[in-house]
Amino acid sequence: MTESSFVHATAEVNDNATVGEGTKIWNNVQVREGSSIGAGCILSKDVYIDTHVKIGSRCKVQNSVSVYQGVTIEDDVFVGPNVSFTNDKVPRAFNDNWSITETLIKCGASLGANSTIVCGVVIGEYAMVAAGSVVTKDVESFTLVMGNPARVVSRIDRDGKKIIEG
Repeated sequence: MTESSFVHATAEVNDNATVGEGTKIWNNVQVREGSSIGAGCILSKDVYIDTHVKIGSRCKVQNSVSVYQGVTIEDDVFVGPNVSFTNDKVPRAFNDNWSITETLIKCGASLGANSTIVCGVVIGEYAMVAAGSVVTKDVESFTLVMGNPARVVSRIDRDGKKIIEG
């Protein structure tokens, strides 16, 4: 933790977690051991960061998001409220062969509120996932997807504006 970081009195940040310069960690956030949070991030109310999660710099993780082990979030990513990540392809209460399936959210991507990101996918650079979408396969860079299952709606630029092709 750095002097310029802010951790709310109700937050729990494990001593073996790394928190970057200027990061703000708000009410009821838990950051587990081995996790790394970059500089200039905001972790909003009721966020849970599992063990060994990596979050880049300048990311915003909105209220009530749980980021589970196996998820990596690169720089400048927006994670809307109530986004759900999974990390197990075959979830069972008890499984002797349990293993984590990794997920990668690339630089500049934006995940809309209440979207679900099924483990094992890569969300490309500056891609946008519309609110409420269920992502079950990779999303190309500079692409807007929506629906259940999420499907490509259009190509977008770095600012999220539709690219008119033709």
